[in-house]
Amino acid sequence: MSRKYKQRGYMEDYEEEKRRPPQRHQGTRAPKLPGVREVFRCSFCGYVMPVQFGITYDSQCPKCQAHLHCCKNCVYFDTGSRFECSQPIPARVTPKDKRNHCEYFRARITVERETSTSPSQIKDPRQAFDRLFKI
Repeated sequence: MSRKYKQRGYMEDYEEEKRRPPQRHQGTRAPKLPGVREVFRCSFCGYVMPVQFGITYDSQCPKCQAHLHCCKNCVYFDTGSRFECSQPIPARVTPKDKRNHCEYFRARITVERETSTSPSQIKDPRQAFDRLFKI
């Protein structure tokens, strides 16, 4: 075999790879993705309510008692649009944080990641500490 450099180790790895048959993968592993959930959040206090809660004209937040059928909790609320709504409304609805009779209202549902057990579900502080540091 003739090669330019005669040092030991030069091109040996490359020649061995050429002789070996290609390795086949044994399938792909499914990624471990965290769970997700759909929730509705109050735009004033951030209280999380399940999607099944259902918002009617008279609905109020259980935590802060704010009106939920308002522009700030709507999917179409957009501060960059005309009248701060992405729907073709004829006049501005004011105030945006009070209850209104808008026919375009749809609750703003968000998809959030479930990363861990919420602190409100843990009753024992020692258990919470153990979960935090995985003791």
